[in-house]
Amino acid sequence: MDKTMALKPRMSEKSYALSQTNNTYVFDVPITANKLQVEKAVEKQFDVTVKTVRISILKGKDARSIRIGSRTRSNVSGLRKNVKKAYVTLVEGNTIPVFAALDEQQEKIEKAEAKAEKKAKKAKKDEK
Repeated sequence: MDKTMALKPRMSEKSYALSQTNNTYVFDVPITANKLQVEKAVEKQFDVTVKTVRISILKGKDARSIRIGSRTRSNVSGLRKNVKKAYVTLVEGNTIPVFAALDEQQEKIEKAEAKAEKKAKKAKKDEK
């Protein structure tokens, strides 16, 4: 299961913040996976050294919808799937380029803001 384990990164603000501050990355993993399997899979797929792995299972919520037919309305209930999350902390100095595109976009935004700020300062000087 190590080589073919599907590691799907969770793309959220919380997981992005964890990756920036604690060097911790969050992945959706199969329900049958354990900590050792997740550790080996991350190390093989991303060529990094794993410090710790924490796992949590999110229980599927009850889902309900209403079907409207020609003459009747009926409630249909079901259950969403359970999801297992793995919080993988890497050794200092190792990173996984999960949010690389977001980092590049953030850098572009910061450069554009700096340019706009310089223009505003220059315009203010010219007015005086």
